[in-house]
Amino acid sequence: MIYLVSIELYSRIKLKAPEIPGAFLFYAILKPEITPFAMLKLLPLLLLLIAGCSQSNLDTDLLKSDIESYLSEQDGTFAVWFQHLDNPDWHFAINEDTLFHAASTMKTPVMVELFRRAEMGEFDLSDSIKVENKFYSIVDGSEFQLDLNPEGNDPFERMEDEMATIYDLNHAMITYSSNIATNLIIQLVGAEETTQTMHELGAERIEVIRGLYDMKAFDQGLSNRTTAKDLGIIFEHIAKGTAVNPEKDSLMIEVLKDQFYRDVIPARLPDDVVIANKTGFITGVIHDSGIVYLPDGQSYILIFLSKDLPENRIGTETGVAVSEMIYKSLTEE
Repeated sequence: MIYLVSIELYSRIKLKAPEIPGAFLFYAILKPEITPFAMLKLLPLLLLLIAGCSQSNLDTDLLKSDIESYLSEQDGTFAVWFQHLDNPDWHFAINEDTLFHAASTMKTPVMVELFRRAEMGEFDLSDSIKVENKFYSIVDGSEFQLDLNPEGNDPFERMEDEMATIYDLNHAMITYSSNIATNLIIQLVGAEETTQTMHELGAERIEVIRGLYDMKAFDQGLSNRTTAKDLGIIFEHIAKGTAVNPEKDSLMIEVLKDQFYRDVIPARLPDDVVIANKTGFITGVIHDSGIVYLPDGQSYILIFLSKDLPENRIGTETGVAVSEMIYKSLTEE
């Protein structure tokens, strides 16, 4: 019996299972007298190879063109950032430098700054602070409060004047997009300091300038801003363990995986796809941003931003479709 194997196939297995010695792979695949028992041992490798075959010829230019064509038919302004984490060449961006109101996507940079400062020893994530609904405008320092809904999803909107750990506040900020938790954390770490850290990470145009519902600032056009490129850079740092350090970044990913709002990037993806994401939405704006982990070991960053929407459902439906197009391009023959 003769076994033929190409260098390309060998390379694919090595990409998926780099810890396996190359000499063993060649021996196992090429050895004519290999036993059935030994072939059973190779079955996981062969399954990995089969799973990886569909990604071998990804045409990012064609994928980008298809998505651009689809977006051109939708009402609104859109931006997309795609970066495969296993293959740096698999990348494309659409309107990546266009500025958008950040909505709640700014909470990911705030989390990064929070974990960075905890790593520096300024406080511990297990420390507790009081949940006070009292904040100050960046315009004139005047006090304002949030309109709380104790019956809503955010647990901290029914915990006013109670104590909460910094970790739990951060978890609610990301998973339930808690505005009161966000404002408390921004008071702790600072908006300007958050922006400076993001710029140092390479996200040069993102601006975190205030907490949520500072209406005096809003009326003067002072709002948090971002681009798809900036969020893509931040999420890539988190995915690679370089935003703070591998331990803290891994913890941030686990928080993002607990996301409550899953109606954009995750909406049409199979249940065995794991998504660590942060959404954002206000009137006329729908965003989603995150890391997608496929069952075959692939992972990628996807940022979807939208504005000028006549109806928010258009942004949601468009983001869902873009996410599904990218997923299918990576998993279907």
